[in-house]
Amino acid sequence: MELLINIDVDDLEHGIGFYEAGLGLQLGRRLFDGTVAEMHGACAPIYLLAKAPGTVATARADARRDYARHWTPVHLDFVVENLEAAIDRAMRAGAEIEDWPQDFDWGRQARLSDPFGHGLCFIEWKGEGYGAAMRP
Repeated sequence: MELLINIDVDDLEHGIGFYEAGLGLQLGRRLFDGTVAEMHGACAPIYLLAKAPGTVATARADARRDYARHWTPVHLDFVVENLEAAIDRAMRAGAEIEDWPQDFDWGRQARLSDPFGHGLCFIEWKGEGYGAAMRP
């Protein structure tokens, strides 16, 4: 099975700029008449999809795309080498910090949102990472 990650953005150039400058991803290809940008640098390709605000998200619900900060039960975690440096880089590119770094047995985590209202987390592993939380 292959995993592809798709992120709706209201401005494709702004999305490319943020994910390049803020997360260090690189633009691969532009697809579908320039409405999709394929980003590389994570363990799975991330596709930024140009979708206008207010457009219908699905035919099965009345939900419309809104790029203000919103909550969703699915978000992306990016494992980083240096949490403070990653936060600084993302914020300089337009991310907003939501929860400053917290310490856990498995490492440290900070919660942010991208300029399009999507939540994301940065994780800096400590020792065995999540494996440390599995011990009885």
